[in-house]
Amino acid sequence: MTACAIEGPTAGAVAPGPEGPGASGGPAGADAPGGLTLTADGAYAARLTAAPGPPGERAWYPERWTLDGPEPYAVPLPLDRPEAPDSPVVPLADGRVVIMRRVAGRRTFSLLYPTGPVTGELPLGAVECSGMTLLPPSPDGRSVYALTVGEHVSSLWRVVGGAFGPERIARIPGRCSGGVWLDRTGRMLALDRRPAGGAPLKTVAVDLERHGEVTPLLQIAPESNDRLLLADADSGLLLLRSDAPGHDRLGWGVLGSCRPVRFPECLRLADAAVTPFAVRPGQMLMPESCEVALRIDGAAGSRVGVWRPAGRRLHVLAAPDGWSPGAGYWSRDGVLHLPYANGATPCGVALLDAPPDGEPSPATGPATGSEPSAAGPPPPVCRPVPLGQAPLHRAGARVTASPGGAGPTAPVRAT
Repeated sequence: MTACAIEGPTAGAVAPGPEGPGASGGPAGADAPGGLTLTADGAYAARLTAAPGPPGERAWYPERWTLDGPEPYAVPLPLDRPEAPDSPVVPLADGRVVIMRRVAGRRTFSLLYPTGPVTGELPLGAVECSGMTLLPPSPDGRSVYALTVGEHVSSLWRVVGGAFGPERIARIPGRCSGGVWLDRTGRMLALDRRPAGGAPLKTVAVDLERHGEVTPLLQIAPESNDRLLLADADSGLLLLRSDAPGHDRLGWGVLGSCRPVRFPECLRLADAAVTPFAVRPGQMLMPESCEVALRIDGAAGSRVGVWRPAGRRLHVLAAPDGWSPGAGYWSRDGVLHLPYANGATPCGVALLDAPPDGEPSPATGPATGSEPSAAGPPPPVCRPVPLGQAPLHRAGARVTASPGGAGPTAPVRAT
């Protein structure tokens, strides 16, 4: 997408906010450092958690949440040793959980799954590297991708889902970050790339079926820094952040459209950072009618925002207690699901119906273009759905393979 910046009634600034969808959060006494990661379809989620205790004595272990059944529930996946609190976990579409561990200059990968009273583990191999970042879960539900970044070149890895363990599938000139899926098959991936020599940051598209072929995607102005935050495959709606209008702003555009990028005034909050994390699916060719869920981070904590491009209004709502900021998904009927956990509810989902744009919300005021604030009257709270949790089973013995599974592979060196 090549677009130009415009000024007008919908233009405005936005305070810099967190990069990407991940965030911290968790139940009282558990403070999961990596937050909650959801599959692309919202069926499963995973996180690291721990029983309450002194900060230096907590035993961290993965936990899988099942969200697509009649009653969501959590399944603990502990092994016979605690996990490092910085070990990211990613759920797959079949309910298994991938964990990445740092071991002596390598990144190792394993599949975890419940098997009777213990946790099964299937080693998947390792990559020798000094640093690696997992990308958001692939829409195909079977693959997990990661980035390693060098001084002049970035490498894209498929660490889960390949035929022979982790494999490098593309070398991309420049330093890459971000990671947004552009389709529902897991073929097209958008990355934010800064070329060598300090050139402006631009978003590129990587075709995974064409050996990592790279093409430009987002170029608003020659000298602007443009990064993609979120994309909807059904409508083509893109949410982005750019300094093309003069300083960093949150904007939107449409994939493949000749219309310019717009920077809505209602998304400019003087006292909070605004970051999109979910778009309602199923709105075919209707980008301006899509409901967008936003994370609003201010001095008072994190709240939830709902916005439509055509509505030019930001509805600010209170998040459920224990919400993992930035975690959530829309159902096709327009209900926003927000997973949360707190001392009273170890596993829950709050449901939020998208407010109509014709009705002012308590936090946004009248529809006259007034600027909403993260402070102000208490907003309505999403209706909570408290749910139970499966009993905690700790593994008595470590299981290293599943029936029909492949054994571990040799480490692969990242260059």
